[in-house]
Amino acid sequence: MNRREMLRLCAAAGVVGFAGERTMARQEPVDATRAVDHLLLGVGDLDSGGTFIDRLTGIRPSFGGSHPGRGTRNALVSLGGHQYLEIIAPDPAQSDYRFQIDVRTLKTPKLVTWAAASPDLDALAAKAKAAGLQVLGPNDGSRARPDGGLLKWKTLGVASSFARDGIDPVPFFIQWAPDSAHPSQDSPKGCELELLEIAHPDPKGLATLLNQLGIDGHVKQADRAVLRATVKTPRGPVYLS
Repeated sequence: MNRREMLRLCAAAGVVGFAGERTMARQEPVDATRAVDHLLLGVGDLDSGGTFIDRLTGIRPSFGGSHPGRGTRNALVSLGGHQYLEIIAPDPAQSDYRFQIDVRTLKTPKLVTWAAASPDLDALAAKAKAAGLQVLGPNDGSRARPDGGLLKWKTLGVASSFARDGIDPVPFFIQWAPDSAHPSQDSPKGCELELLEIAHPDPKGLATLLNQLGIDGHVKQADRAVLRATVKTPRGPVYLS
């Protein structure tokens, strides 16, 4: 599966973020931590992922829902403001797996990618295209909530070659529909995102791409791709990577 196909699947079935005041279309780049809509913590089993977060933070994630046609389901924890943590795992009720990152064999939860918020995906798409980047979208998406409600959003993907080691450090971008409540508002509260750090073997190249998308990533040098989040919790600071 190539990057474009993976982005199409992400746009068609993903869980996405909030169209708030944080914007990817500003002249000045936004710090990556502020740009976060949600972090995706991959794991091979949703129940074990929920238990992991519960033991680590003292907050038990709530079931979010399944992603039909994608082969995944999730559980959520608010990270304060309009940000949240999505624990994403295979859905045993689905035989076909099409999520762009394979989390099925993960025994230990791992941050695999993230979503950045944008209030205007059309403007962001135009900006990215003007910079010579290949984009997919904006595309409409939706997911049924456990309470029967419907979440609706738009997503925008940006093609790149920076995904490696089971991690994609380049976010996909999200804009919530005006009539959809952001998951951070009704997910279990008590945690707060304090910092998102990004490392990569090509820090300059990745930082340049993020900057073109309006994100100041402060990418560090490393021998592998790394996403590391510092989260304030009832049990003290927690580090997810």
